[in-house]
Amino acid sequence: MKRETKGVALAVLAAIMSGIAIPANKFFIVNLDASVFTAVRAVIIGAVFFAVAEYVARKRRASFRKAPWSYLLAIAVVGGAFAFLLYFTGLQLTTAGRAAFLYHGLLTVFTAILAFTFLSEKVPRRMTYAVIAMFAGTAILYLSQVPASQFWANPNLGDMLIIAATLLWSIEYIIVKKAMAFGENNFVISFARMFFGGLILFGFVIALGNTGALLSLSIQDWVNILLSTLLLFGDILFWYWSIMYINVSKATALLLVAPVISLIGGALLLGEPAPPLQIIGSAIMLVSAYVLIGVKSERRKEA
Repeated sequence: MKRETKGVALAVLAAIMSGIAIPANKFFIVNLDASVFTAVRAVIIGAVFFAVAEYVARKRRASFRKAPWSYLLAIAVVGGAFAFLLYFTGLQLTTAGRAAFLYHGLLTVFTAILAFTFLSEKVPRRMTYAVIAMFAGTAILYLSQVPASQFWANPNLGDMLIIAATLLWSIEYIIVKKAMAFGENNFVISFARMFFGGLILFGFVIALGNTGALLSLSIQDWVNILLSTLLLFGDILFWYWSIMYINVSKATALLLVAPVISLIGGALLLGEPAPPLQIIGSAIMLVSAYVLIGVKSERRKEA
């Protein structure tokens, strides 16, 4: 299988996992503390990726780590800790459908700009037009309003937190590509991101006085956390694998398969509204993503 085809396939698999995960997490997190939920998941996944990375290193008789610790810790702080905390706090306040489209749409826009600036990724004219259209679609979606409800108590604040988290993840992906330039594999990066990010999140749990919420988790809460962890594991595995083969800007565009799944899941499972402006904005973003699929991954120079 060609590198381009393999990268596209892996990115689409990541999108499917993400699309299922967002409405599921919205349901799981309704009655849980966001910092506790994210911290537990992160440490579990981090431990799993550590085992996988160690196994791969032994099998290849290679060193466990190639990238400097400064890169790996930056990934953990930016993407593994703060972005997740902002995202899941926002997800508690807005709808899964809005969260999915705002996240994936702006992730493409932010990442394309940052990848062009810091990675010298080539941005063909067709990609430029598609990204501009995607930003317009995101703006239309954001301007649509949904009334507050028990399951989305403050959509406006929730949307802003989702946007902030998305910007942090875009920055993280640039750092990831820089780390991969040292020959670092996706398993070590995933381990550093989730395990150390989880430890930072546990620091938030303690600082915010939420240890009681951690100790009072019910059996059903643990089941929900483990199900969410499995979905996130698949998402991370396929995502970081994909950007080993294709441009990070193109990979993020392919993730726009996810919000379609999330929008349908949120409407069917949680009864979430879908205002006309939200549908129009979502449609523009999807058409833009389709245009980006045909853009070949190139860079002007090595990162």
